[in-house]
Amino acid sequence: MTLPGLLKGLGRSTDVALAVGVGLLILLLVVPLPVALLDAGLAVSVTLSVLVLMTALFLQRPLDFTSFPTILLLTTLLRLALNVATTRTILTHGHEGPQSAGHVVSAFGGFLMGGDVVVGMIVFAILLVVNFMVVTKGSGRIAEVAARFSLDAMPGKQMAIDADLSSGAIGEEEARRRRTELEAESGFYGAMDGAAKFVRGDAIAGLIITAINLLGGIAIGAARHGMPFGEAVSTFSVLTIGDGLVSQIPALLTSVAAGIVVTKGNTEGTADQAMLRQMGLAKPLWLAAASSALMGLMPGMPLVPFLLLAGGFGFAAWKRPAAATAAEPVTALPGVPAEAPIAETLRMDLLRIELGYGLLSLAAGDGPRLTEQIRNLRKTTAQEMGFVLPSVRLQDNLHLPPDTYVIRVKEIEAARGALRPPLHLAIHPSGERPAMPGEPCEEPTFGLPALWIEEPAREEALARGCTVVDPAGVLATHLTEVVREHMPELLSHAEAQKLLDELPAENAKLLADLIPAQITTGGVQRVLQALLAERVSIRDLPTILEGIGEAMAGGARGVPAMVSAVRTRLARQLCDAARGPDGTVPLIALTAEWEQAFAESIIGSGEDRHLAMPPSRLQDFIARLRDAFDAATAHGDQPVLVCSSAVRAHVRAIVERFRPATPVLAQTEIHPRARLRTVGAV
Repeated sequence: MTLPGLLKGLGRSTDVALAVGVGLLILLLVVPLPVALLDAGLAVSVTLSVLVLMTALFLQRPLDFTSFPTILLLTTLLRLALNVATTRTILTHGHEGPQSAGHVVSAFGGFLMGGDVVVGMIVFAILLVVNFMVVTKGSGRIAEVAARFSLDAMPGKQMAIDADLSSGAIGEEEARRRRTELEAESGFYGAMDGAAKFVRGDAIAGLIITAINLLGGIAIGAARHGMPFGEAVSTFSVLTIGDGLVSQIPALLTSVAAGIVVTKGNTEGTADQAMLRQMGLAKPLWLAAASSALMGLMPGMPLVPFLLLAGGFGFAAWKRPAAATAAEPVTALPGVPAEAPIAETLRMDLLRIELGYGLLSLAAGDGPRLTEQIRNLRKTTAQEMGFVLPSVRLQDNLHLPPDTYVIRVKEIEAARGALRPPLHLAIHPSGERPAMPGEPCEEPTFGLPALWIEEPAREEALARGCTVVDPAGVLATHLTEVVREHMPELLSHAEAQKLLDELPAENAKLLADLIPAQITTGGVQRVLQALLAERVSIRDLPTILEGIGEAMAGGARGVPAMVSAVRTRLARQLCDAARGPDGTVPLIALTAEWEQAFAESIIGSGEDRHLAMPPSRLQDFIARLRDAFDAATAHGDQPVLVCSSAVRAHVRAIVERFRPATPVLAQTEIHPRARLRTVGAV
């Protein structure tokens, strides 16, 4: 293969070219270089440092230059390899004159020294101090602090992303993009912290190599080659200073680039845009112009430069308002910014989970995450109940004990519990606490005796027939029950309107005939809330609207009458939800005696109808009902209570006090094709 063909192949295979380049850099540390190649290498080093600096200046954000740590390492290795090569050339051929180490070294040395060795060495020492003590040290410290803060803030940022995902504010793709960006950010700042040590080490190595070149070169030139001491000092000073400059100037440019990248922070836009946007305000520019004019008028001060600066800053300040109006979003009125935060404080979280600091790992740690459980809960609730839950906000609360959580509905505490991550909760179906080692407790949702166990004991608990739940699952279960209990409150007017707006197009005529001619959106909302209060799914919204229309056509105007008509329409759905494993609907019937007792105790008319049964009679009914349900439950049944439609609402109001999940069906709500099985009577 010819040399052009080889180079062309390397150009296409960039990974191979990079590997070959790194190998050549390492080879430079041990192989002498001809003067021509040395000049070319030094030229490449200076040009690359300028390229790195320009790239840093034009960055939109630091994460757009994630390869910067690797570039820092490679450019540092290049400078060190060239330093070693020039040191070898200076020590072996330096006695031949200033041109012995190449034209680049000679030009840099002659330009800086200007014929005066002492001045040249002092200026070179100042450059070393500026690079080593100011730029390199400062950028290294900023990189270290940025890496530390980035890693400390990562759990909180991860929790915020997961909270947005679980609330539905962002999609899975956006959450994945944000997580990737967060990982890239932490990795970038961590790598920059280490890369800053390369720059610092490069400065130290340059200082040591300069001392070796100067002292060693003078000693070799005077002792071995018989050069006069003055000539040896002059010759090797030019070579040493030139070599130091040709390595320190690229190092200084790279250090400045590193400083620009790590100090950019979260500022968007290139460096010039950021500085002009933040420093180019009208008031500071006017003050700077006035200060410059005053300094120019002071005795002994040169008037012209200060007046030119004053004029330039004054012109910029005069032009600034028009540019700001065109390019920047202007806040409307002085009073508005003060009102916006107050308005924000009035916004209420419909659902919020507050976590003690010991439970933050549930949202941002490894293993099953709480946010995933919440996302599944929202999906399941939408499929089962036809209602999309509002977003669930996760928030840390340092005032809570470390292992405690609080579930709030509309800012009011609805439930709380304690978890012991990474322990798992073991619950026995019998209701007894499992007989095995662990930390005794009560299950937060239903108050059942339970046990917190270690991960190794999980298999043993499963073998004993226990249900084993991780902490995130325990909290998600508790949240599910709280949501089911407070679902009517969560169905706001806006959510009801959203459900109506999302109806399929074929139901548009039904909706137009019903709303607002016969009923308002608020009226539909009250009907839906009444159904959700009895845990009836509202997913079949067209049928519900048909039931409301039927009730309105029959002259019904009250919510109870509309709910009764809707439930009759949903008879097949109600019976299907109450069906047992054998396909039948187990039921407990209300006897004629109690039917008559309830009918005689109802007083009032319309929506003012209420039950006025004596308390002793109510207690007797509750006791008999509890005995009947306990007997049915003991046989493995989950029965429904069946009564007449006239008393159903009042019976349900009593049953929900001690058995809120028990359905109460009217006889008109039993579907004709439902298979019934009577398991008791009251």
